[in-house]
Amino acid sequence: MPIPSGFLAIKDLRNKEEKYPLSVCVCEDCHLVQLTHVIPAKIMFKNYLYIPSTSLTMLKHFNDLVEDIRKKSKLSSEDLIVDIGSNDGTLLTFFKKEGMKVLGIDPSENLSLIAKLKGIENVNKFFTRKQASKIIKKYGRAKIITATNVMPHVHNLHNFFSGVSDLLTDDGIFIAEFPYVPDLFRKNEFDTIYHEHLSYFSLQPLKILLDRYHLRINELKKIPVHGGSLRLYIAKKSLLQGEKQTDAFLENEKKNNFGQLKTYKNFSRRVRKMRIALVTLLKELKRNGKKIVGYGASAKGNVLLNYCNLDTRTIEYIVDSISYKQGKFTPGTHVPIFSEERLQKDMPDYALLLSWNFADEILRKQVAYREKGGRFIITIPYLRIE
Repeated sequence: MPIPSGFLAIKDLRNKEEKYPLSVCVCEDCHLVQLTHVIPAKIMFKNYLYIPSTSLTMLKHFNDLVEDIRKKSKLSSEDLIVDIGSNDGTLLTFFKKEGMKVLGIDPSENLSLIAKLKGIENVNKFFTRKQASKIIKKYGRAKIITATNVMPHVHNLHNFFSGVSDLLTDDGIFIAEFPYVPDLFRKNEFDTIYHEHLSYFSLQPLKILLDRYHLRINELKKIPVHGGSLRLYIAKKSLLQGEKQTDAFLENEKKNNFGQLKTYKNFSRRVRKMRIALVTLLKELKRNGKKIVGYGASAKGNVLLNYCNLDTRTIEYIVDSISYKQGKFTPGTHVPIFSEERLQKDMPDYALLLSWNFADEILRKQVAYREKGGRFIITIPYLRIE
């Protein structure tokens, strides 16, 4: 499969596309789910096109996260806040509005530039233990470190967590958010599995990693973002509350057979059934003369399109709100991408929702399309039409 975030310019269509293996394995000892093949990170992240500031859902999420952190921590304007995988600086802008000292670190050149234009100081590098040492020398240690949906992208997890441990002050907090793999399996979120997501975490393997680097979970809670995630508050000192919550989560994972082979086989079986059902539905609609487009030029969507072999014979085009993606084509399937205005102009019969993790926001936004008879086809957590 091609890299799902590798959108193509029109000149790229005549070139041969690189395709890479996309298969998953699980460690029988710690139950970490991970890819079997790793693409060099510089290929995937040089110019990255996922931008959270374009989503009202993510803006609210980050604002709420900052408020939550401020309630739990006594922060002064001298305390350093570091966001690993800072993207376009969206999260840090909320801290900066409160007068906090902030620093982002992100490997994507285009997004680091956008962050700088917003006034967010950042380091255009991958976060490593060596990079943490450089940050300490220049800025000092961090009272708060955030990493929202970052850990799945990390190849060397040991290097990452040792860097976090070095950078964090003794009384600091590391806040990590990541898609929770038991939710991913339960909700059939197969399109979250792609090349840039190297690891898929349940709590068990993560706790093993944290323990090795003397980091303790002080609080954890499930949050709805990205189809079901965990938010962990991690520190160098343990709290009884965190230990009890952690034990409860680990017991629940065990009770629900997470880590047993049958759990993974059942997930695989459900995904194959969904593919058959979706392709059958789309073929039937096309036979009946219905016009079908896609909504949301997302990496998740490109996994779905390639897995189900859906090209312009089925999906005529895709609409998306991000200007950087408009005028480009989807990797592998070469479906053209236009602005959202095209949806209202053409009024296709159906729109296949390729960004289901923002379904509520999109359905509210496209009330007019639906009132005029347009319908959305949604695949996750189950196939339905709304």
